[in-house]
Amino acid sequence: MVTRRELGENAEPSPLRARRHTKESCDAETNTAVKPIIRILHWIALVVLGNSLLWAADRGTLVREAVIYISPDTSSSKLGQVERGRELILLDKSRNWLHVEALMGSSREPDPAFVLEEEEGKTISGWILDTGIVWANTANGDRVLFGAAADSEDEASRRHGRRGAAQDALRLYRRVYDIFPTASLAGESLYRAADIRWQIDKADMQSRPSAREKEPALRYGINEEPMKLVMKKFPDTKWAHLAAFHLIDNKLCGDWQGSSKCPDKEAELYEKYAKERPESPAAAEALYDAAWRRAALIEIYKTEEQPKKAEQAKSMAVALAEQLISKYPQSEWSARGQTLLFLVQQGVPTYGNVVQ
Repeated sequence: MVTRRELGENAEPSPLRARRHTKESCDAETNTAVKPIIRILHWIALVVLGNSLLWAADRGTLVREAVIYISPDTSSSKLGQVERGRELILLDKSRNWLHVEALMGSSREPDPAFVLEEEEGKTISGWILDTGIVWANTANGDRVLFGAAADSEDEASRRHGRRGAAQDALRLYRRVYDIFPTASLAGESLYRAADIRWQIDKADMQSRPSAREKEPALRYGINEEPMKLVMKKFPDTKWAHLAAFHLIDNKLCGDWQGSSKCPDKEAELYEKYAKERPESPAAAEALYDAAWRRAALIEIYKTEEQPKKAEQAKSMAVALAEQLISKYPQSEWSARGQTLLFLVQQGVPTYGNVVQ
């Protein structure tokens, strides 16, 4: 590097000055050649950043059903109908029309509302009217989607509600997380989507012949990935705690078949959950589930001619019910625990067909 002192001194031998002049010429040539490259790199970086921002802004979803046309004209051929919550990628605009790709999900599932990152989904490209679409840059977009999802969930709970409303709610909740991952509603939305998916899969599982299998491993299991995603993305939150509670379902027996093994193991699962996650909204329910199983074991152990274990089960049921009442007095499970405690202390059977 040429210093200020070197530039100001002329007493140096001429060969050294010549070498320095040569070096300066080379540096100048190098700088001249490098500057355009730097400018090109800067331009490329700006293009990449701009495209990434544009991509983020141009991801959206519908809060209404939409017909997708082959061209921006309602008289043109219809390519299909896009449901609420389907993901859209903006390709072009033309007046009040949008050219989009609608991500319909994986063809491996009949209603792939949950599109896993590693799955390639079916897409339809066409034109839709520019109404009822929430984009990443839509003001209060996360709340708009959450509200639409809640409406669909309410519709699904009605006796004659809109067909497919549960799936609409699932997709809309999921899109809140997909499009607004840092929003305050993202964690709850991802959990609600997983919860709806869990309920759908659980109903399907319970309709299968394997649902009554004693061993959980022999039963068709519920897909755990949506719940595990909640636990991964939002650890140590109420949503992660609730997701973990759902996972217990896959470890339960289908039918106890009058054996003490199943309720004993299940009680341990619920006790462990309540102990490890006391702040969970499901902790009170877990304690009740454990207490109820311990109470059921009183009669089961009697049929197995194990009177000592029956007394132990009674003591454990009473202790768990009292813990529930003391620790979560405001929970509805506390009242149910009070009823269970009363029955156990009175010696009234809570399981089986015993009539006193």
